[in-house]
Amino acid sequence: MSEQNIYLPHLMTIEKITNEAPGVKTFKLKFQNEEDANAFSFKAGQFGEYSAFGEGESTFCIASSPMRKGYIECTFRVAGKNTTGLAALEEGSTMGFRGPFGNTFPIDEWKGKNLLFIAGGIALPPMRCVIWNALDLRENFKDITIVYGAKSVNDLVYKHELKEWEERPDVKLVTTVDPGGETPDWKGEIGFVPSVVEKTAPSPENTIAIVCGPPIMIKFTFPVLEKLGFKDDQIYTTLENRMKCGVGKCGRCNVGKLYVCKDGPVFSKEQLNNIPAEEY
Repeated sequence: MSEQNIYLPHLMTIEKITNEAPGVKTFKLKFQNEEDANAFSFKAGQFGEYSAFGEGESTFCIASSPMRKGYIECTFRVAGKNTTGLAALEEGSTMGFRGPFGNTFPIDEWKGKNLLFIAGGIALPPMRCVIWNALDLRENFKDITIVYGAKSVNDLVYKHELKEWEERPDVKLVTTVDPGGETPDWKGEIGFVPSVVEKTAPSPENTIAIVCGPPIMIKFTFPVLEKLGFKDDQIYTTLENRMKCGVGKCGRCNVGKLYVCKDGPVFSKEQLNNIPAEEY
């Protein structure tokens, strides 16, 4: 990215498009400028601004692992002008990317610990980056558990990766769909994510919990983790859905005294304790 102009995007080529769920796509992006590609690096939890030219920008996390070089991935749901513009692009098309922005999950501090990932719906993409980062460094961690739910079987994203995680002997995957969202051949849980977490009853001992989902899911998952014995400094989340410009200029992302794009988007539950829950 130009040091003179923080708003100047990298030009990216869409190398691959994956349809994940109704209205949800994953783009695999490669830098058109080789120097930009060689200079680029990021860490799990950081985000970027993605643009369909003439349609504006949208903020998404970088959904691929920082250990995978030469490309980045993003996953988004069609929900407005820019995402509609992005969804209309085809493989081989050019789009814009600027980033990375924000802080990171402190994955280096989690070495030797158990990791518990809890995600709902389209909030698995922000989690996917740190999940694959941990799996790429699998020897650094003990048990890895993933609890993921969506409204229906059709709404589950990364279905091919869910199957891969399910088949790995070093990962415990628990998937669930809301009541009524199951299909006749569904073999996972049926119920809302917080209740499935309580049923799974992961041990808090030497465990870090990473939670990402709709605000209502987070609201009801935090008390479940507390009931199970997790302390606030063992729980992390990302508030990337609150961001707009990415560089702390527009003021759209302020939560209490914090600017999510500069102070976050990754926060521990301990850090959020001084912020009214309705603000995040």
